[in-house]
Amino acid sequence: MSPLIPSGIALAILGLWLALRLIRETRARASARAAYFDAVKTLFQGGQVQLQPTGFARLIGRRDGLTFDLQALPDTLTFRKLPALWVMVTLPEALPLNATIDLMARPSGNEPFTRFASLPQTLPTPPGLAKEVAIRTDDAAQVPPESLIRRHADLFDDRRVKELLISPNGLRIVILAEEADRGRYLIFREAEMGHTPLPAARLAPVLDRLAAIREDVLALREPR
Repeated sequence: MSPLIPSGIALAILGLWLALRLIRETRARASARAAYFDAVKTLFQGGQVQLQPTGFARLIGRRDGLTFDLQALPDTLTFRKLPALWVMVTLPEALPLNATIDLMARPSGNEPFTRFASLPQTLPTPPGLAKEVAIRTDDAAQVPPESLIRRHADLFDDRRVKELLISPNGLRIVILAEEADRGRYLIFREAEMGHTPLPAARLAPVLDRLAAIREDVLALREPR
């Protein structure tokens, strides 16, 4: 019969196994986050990728003559039912506007990706837009016409769309890309997200929508 392994050696072996597992998981997490936008690179004609402090990639690319900026933001604040991974899709092309208008679905006041709560004026929700969408601005007298909002109201039919920002500095749509696995989060408090790259089919309609909104804003200033 083999002698029992002394408890000290057993604990050392267990500690080594846990350390190696942690190293593997850390490397896998870093690799997945760095590659999060790899599947959408085909939508752009060239681009640059930078790693953010979160470890997620940031992609700045050109598409049909326009520059788009993609950022992934993990949100693990405890007030949420589940941790979330948001993707901010920005079209930072200047627009002939004198005010910012921000449309937010189901605002909580704690969204980490927006200045929605700091905008001083609230606007009524126009017909055709879901009542759960709140609207704020920094100058109600200068916002684009209501017809522009109604034209793109169906954007919020997708409950994964969280925000539409229209400003003199450009446009942004924020989408919910992923939520933490409910079971693993409730039992182990594990909130890891971003293992699977963002699909190109999920992003392409957002890019097209931003380009369409930009064209509609520019058309407001065209002579009739």
